[in-house]
Amino acid sequence: MEFIQHDAPLSGSIKDIDLNDFISNQAKTNIIKFVDNNLVVLIKNQFINEYKLKEFSNFFGELDPPGPNPYGINFLPEHPEINVISNVKNSKGIPIGNLGDGEATWHADMTYLKKPPKYGILYAVEVPKNQGNTHFANMYKAYDNLPNNLKKIIDDKIIIHDSSHNSAGMLRKGFEKVSRPDLTPGAHHPAVITNPHTNKKRLFLGRRPNAYILGLRINESEKLLNDIWHYATTDEVTWTQNWEVGDLLIWKNLYVLHKRDAFDPNSRRIMHRTQIKGNDNLN
Repeated sequence: MEFIQHDAPLSGSIKDIDLNDFISNQAKTNIIKFVDNNLVVLIKNQFINEYKLKEFSNFFGELDPPGPNPYGINFLPEHPEINVISNVKNSKGIPIGNLGDGEATWHADMTYLKKPPKYGILYAVEVPKNQGNTHFANMYKAYDNLPNNLKKIIDDKIIIHDSSHNSAGMLRKGFEKVSRPDLTPGAHHPAVITNPHTNKKRLFLGRRPNAYILGLRINESEKLLNDIWHYATTDEVTWTQNWEVGDLLIWKNLYVLHKRDAFDPNSRRIMHRTQIKGNDNLN
């Protein structure tokens, strides 16, 4: 196994590994440490079934079931821990997966929960060439790049993370649209989190639409959020994954933002995704 740190604000690659083979406990420990240090890690040329995807995902902790989707169905009933991200429809015109072919805006997964998932794992089953790229942003570097006056303003702020919409802007089943961001349903999380092991600070933003900073007027909250998001998503803190079939990507969900580009609706894209249960401290 070869571990390669990318010349980028975040990300690395692992080469010479086949997830169909036996993987020792020491190798598992090394993989987890590499992901933790680089925040996003790519493993290419993996051709695995759903059982192997779940087995690999378990390296990082207990599997967490997918969040609700607009259709209110389980896309893989025999593998309920796996979410399908796809624009493909079956012969009856029913989607086989979630999020369609549009852009998925910058977000961290399921931060509308009190305990969002710690890791995300995404596996490319079928992808259109040079489309539907996924971009990642390093929230440590984003915080470091904030002007000092902005750091002082947001250090004690709390953000509401919207639970009513997914990252593609689709209303989740059982929710109604909110008329004002201060009425947004969802978990309340600190805008800045300090790593207890390193004392390094990072931003924790979730998703921009419908977000609200507690205690501020709506126009004040909107302006402050826009200022923060500007620094959170600059090229200086981001890295892009250009998907190929067999790519498997692992990321630390609470330390990064990610977004997906739109792609040709006439093409086919099928991704299988797992996630790992989080804990109380958001680390």
